[in-house]
Amino acid sequence: MSHALIVEDDRDAAKMMAALIAEEKFTVSIAGSLKEARAQFVLQHPDVVLLDLQLPDGSGLKLFEEPDLVGNTEVVLITGHASLETSVQALRLGVADYLIKPINFKHLQGVLSRVMRPSELRAEIETLSDELQASGHFGQLWGRSNPMRAVYEQISRVAGTAVTVLITGESGTGKEVVARTIHELSRRRSKPFLAVNCGAISPHLIESEIFGHEKGSFTGAERQHLGFFERANGGTLFLDEITEMPQDLQVKLLRVLETGTFMRVGSTQSLDTDVRVLAATNRVPEGAIAAGKLREDLYYRLNVFPLSLPPLRDRRDDVGLLANHFLAEIGKKEGQDKRFTPAGIARLERYDWPGNVRELRNVVQRAYVMSPGSTIEEQWLPSGGEPAAREPAPRAGDAASIRIPIGASIADAEKTLILATLAHYDHHKEKTAAVLGISLKTLYNRLREYAAESPGEALDDAED
Repeated sequence: MSHALIVEDDRDAAKMMAALIAEEKFTVSIAGSLKEARAQFVLQHPDVVLLDLQLPDGSGLKLFEEPDLVGNTEVVLITGHASLETSVQALRLGVADYLIKPINFKHLQGVLSRVMRPSELRAEIETLSDELQASGHFGQLWGRSNPMRAVYEQISRVAGTAVTVLITGESGTGKEVVARTIHELSRRRSKPFLAVNCGAISPHLIESEIFGHEKGSFTGAERQHLGFFERANGGTLFLDEITEMPQDLQVKLLRVLETGTFMRVGSTQSLDTDVRVLAATNRVPEGAIAAGKLREDLYYRLNVFPLSLPPLRDRRDDVGLLANHFLAEIGKKEGQDKRFTPAGIARLERYDWPGNVRELRNVVQRAYVMSPGSTIEEQWLPSGGEPAAREPAPRAGDAASIRIPIGASIADAEKTLILATLAHYDHHKEKTAAVLGISLKTLYNRLREYAAESPGEALDDAED
């Protein structure tokens, strides 16, 4: 039976928690001070410590100054509010989770259901590190380059905590795969992982999809609908393309992150949620704030742990490994193994990959289909720094550059660049998105915005 230690100077609150914890099949002891907590550690080493920050003989965090004491114990902070400062400090010290006063029983149950000794998580990380050395992959992520090793180190550090993570990187760099890896290494792994592309949901439906709605709350709401926060309860919610979320909904998301409560559309009753939020964007966050696409207060609440993914052109050493991995997967599905020639791999490594890992996977798929034999020759692969399906070079006199006046807003500069690139590629949207390093959905969203701002200017492209 697992053992819990409550370090709380409010005896009544401690006894109430002890009774609730005992119902979850834990043995429980109580300490009202740091001195008493140290004595309890000697009597019976706990699996989990519920630690109040404010104690008569000092801050509860002083226990972390004694790694031999808490090194293999899961620590959960008891705090009046989960502030950004508390989150950062907790991450640095290795706190696993939070409980916000007054203690919510469902949240307490969730924390206790996820108890796992830090040594177990460390053992899993060591296993993944061994696999990296042997075969070049870290969970679902592939690559041995230094930039990716830095990413793995950050994932290893943050996965076992409860803090929010903001993943940035160009389209196609693998942000969702990183989010899934964080979830699979976390204490929430047995609960759902739900991924939501905020740019792929209609602005009129996104609130209902995320928070749910009550029957009759709007035309067509014929039954109650559970949103992502309820469906992911106890697990992880990944909000991709967070800058595409409407501003009014960003306010509501901020409230959920700060209070752990939300309301379904059409309801006046607050509901508790126990979900870890991971978010991602292919925009530069500061630019998105300046362009009015991301609320600054939400950015700081999400950016507790920033994690930036390198573009594929900055880790060319991984291209061959990734290409062979994708080729092996395809061969297994199709029932015929193929291989790249050394010259083919060299060509892949020279290419700039504007669409990153996603583009590489697509190129490998196409090359597999087009190659009649068991080897894939250079002719089916992109060359130099040019996109794989690029049209002939522009005619003499065609514009290959744009001018942006000093003082232009970031939003106007982005609009100019997108529309000029679209025109340069004869309104071929797949090429435009790949060259710009954004998803096709994001490109369509931008074109719809521009069409609304200037009717007729980008309407045809927006509605294709």
